[in-house]
Amino acid sequence: VQLQASGGGLVQPGGSLRLSCAASGRISVINDMGWYRVAPGKQRELVARVSSSGNINYADSVKGRFSISRDNAKKTVYLQMNSLKPEDTAVYYCNVDVVRYGSIYSVNMWGQGTQVTVSS
Repeated sequence: VQLQASGGGLVQPGGSLRLSCAASGRISVINDMGWYRVAPGKQRELVARVSSSGNINYADSVKGRFSISRDNAKKTVYLQMNSLKPEDTAVYYCNVDVVRYGSIYSVNMWGQGTQVTVSS
């Protein structure tokens, strides 16, 4: 099972970016899907998370600006980031709980990071 993240880049303050993270492999069930970030000199923090039933949590710092969604058929989670600020600059990581075929246990997996830089 692999996670492939994409969509990072350089954007001016006030701009938008959309991150995607696709899971592939022998997956039976996908539970929670989410995004975390690590800013320079800071600890990893939750950005947003969506459960299999659609419950969503956002960090206070991104509420009203970021939107998380998932496409279960495509095994993909998205993060739409609007009104970006310099303090959103970080490496963003997707995080997914999956159950592989033949297993009854959920495994927590991380995608490779994607850099988001907000600067003029």
